[in-house]
Amino acid sequence: MNLRKVFGARGRSGGVVAVNDVSFSIARGEVLGLVGESGSGKSTIARLIARLHTPTSGEIRLNGQPVPRRLGGRALKKVRKNVQMIFQDPYASLNPVHPVAYTLKRPLQIHGLARGHTEAEVNALLERVGLSPASTYASKRSFELSGGQRQRVGIARALAARPELILADEPTSALDVSIRLDVMNLMLDLKDQEGLSMLFITHDLAGARYMSDRIAVLYAGTLVELGPAVEVIDRPQHPYTQLLKSAAPKPDAGLVPEQIEARGEVPDLKTLPPGCPFEPRCPHALPECRDGLPKIYDVGQGHTARCILHDPAIQARRGGVVGAGD
Repeated sequence: MNLRKVFGARGRSGGVVAVNDVSFSIARGEVLGLVGESGSGKSTIARLIARLHTPTSGEIRLNGQPVPRRLGGRALKKVRKNVQMIFQDPYASLNPVHPVAYTLKRPLQIHGLARGHTEAEVNALLERVGLSPASTYASKRSFELSGGQRQRVGIARALAARPELILADEPTSALDVSIRLDVMNLMLDLKDQEGLSMLFITHDLAGARYMSDRIAVLYAGTLVELGPAVEVIDRPQHPYTQLLKSAAPKPDAGLVPEQIEARGEVPDLKTLPPGCPFEPRCPHALPECRDGLPKIYDVGQGHTARCILHDPAIQARRGGVVGAGD
């Protein structure tokens, strides 16, 4: 809740505001898609939840219980057991020195889950992620595997700790297009079988819609829109989400994107503009957008947007929400 992360400030101004007042929840068995451009803070949020970074302010809760900002020893191990990551690059996230069996044994040993049956546990994990027969893959090293096979090992490693929450940080972006769908279907199957919750980080709206129950849209470290996946994609209510959607190729229009015009560039996170961070680029910007970070407005159907265009007084003055999805 109200999560904030500033890098390099050390109590002074001039730090990089990577995450700014972000709040969301993930229900048990739910997939929340986190969408935004590169540098928007998506991976930082995942690392904050996994406690690879310490929040500057705000609170993280697991199963309704607050996670202390300072963790160590058994408390940190417990968080890491319950929250596991699938990393973006399967070529960099696996140690090429060790065989696959070693990679999967480590979380079992660290969290005391093997109980003397590590080989059987490793084989079961490999079979669960579609690497069969397991004996063929257990002795291989990462450089002997394809990208898709490496990512399946990464998924198996995350499952080994028996977590409740998986943080999938763009897990298909480094894979060939032909195997991305297979990996996404595997993750959805495992989510259903294990009752897992998942944060699915991506810059691809189509992938987010396919994977997610709800979608959260991040811009310059600020959460600007949140709602059911179909609602956010079909009826975007923040100008930035509309911009993302317009830039995506349209299969029914010869793969030609719509392209809504946006001014300027993504802001420097050391010198964020006053008010709404998207205001300098927004085609519907008003003077009021610079007065402060807009509040979050309920736009119906469990859908919210952080945009002053949804203020009833502004709507009355302008005759509706200009640019809102149909």
